[in-house]
Order: sequence, then structure tokens, then C-alpha cells
Amino acid sequence: MAGLLILAHAPLASSLKAVAGHVYPDCAARVAALDVEGSAGREEVEQAALRAIAALGLPQVLVLTDVFGATPCNAAMQLAPPDVAVRVVAGVNVPMLWRTLCYADEPLDALVARAVSGATQGVMQVSLPRQQNQNQPPGVSRHDPVPHRHQQ
Repeated sequence: MAGLLILAHAPLASSLKAVAGHVYPDCAARVAALDVEGSAGREEVEQAALRAIAALGLPQVLVLTDVFGATPCNAAMQLAPPDVAVRVVAGVNVPMLWRTLCYADEPLDALVARAVSGATQGVMQVSLPRQQNQNQPPGVSRHDPVPHRHQQ
């Protein structure tokens, strides 16, 4: 079974942990959150993350970070605790989080794949823009709001 560390800019990590606990209350023991303040340096965040991983006490940990290239992700990519397998996935969102909680019994590399698929499948446009009741300039139809070069 894998633990989960959410490592993100404050207050995102703790907020995501609260969302996880709301939907999956039985999983709270294997989820840790580390909010990173804007003034924190990579080394400081790395040490705090190592302590959070140790507190989970599990042999495998998936670290979810918010933004690739930012301090939380940079610190996570340096993590190499003894006797703990760690994988890092950037771009955390709620569908990713829930997917990892649903499949936490899978091997760590399979869990990484589940996290990425949950994140990408959870992002979709769910509404179309409403048409506004505005007068259209001559030569522009309601169904083609962008004038073509020959219409300009």
C-alpha cells in the first residue's frame, strides 16, 4: 500500500487533503499534506517532505505537487529517503487525488499511471459559451462570429 504526500503552495496541499478526507475518510491516515509558503527554499521544503514521508511510515509514497518547476516540485524531485520508494507527479487536481485514493493498493508505478489518467480525464469543457444577443455587423452570420478576410 502506498502513502500519499500532497506537496503544494499554501494552502492548496491542506485543502486537497481536506477534500480527500471528505470523500474518503478511511484514507486519512495514509495522506499527508505539506503547504509551502512563498518564502520557503527548496532545501527547507525537502527536509519537511522527508519528515512527512517518515511520519507516513509506508514503504511507498506518491508525491503529488502542484506546478512543475516550482519549489514544491523541485524539492520533491530531490527526495530519496532510505527504504522508501518515491514517485512524483506534478499538476495535482481533485480527480488525480481521488483516483490515487481509489487504487492505493496497486504497485507504485501503476498508481502513477492512474494519477496521470485521473488528472487528464478529469479536465474537460462542460459547457458551451452562450450566444449573446448583439447586433451582428453586415456579412457576419450568427453561426460564424468571426469575419473572414473576404468579408472584412
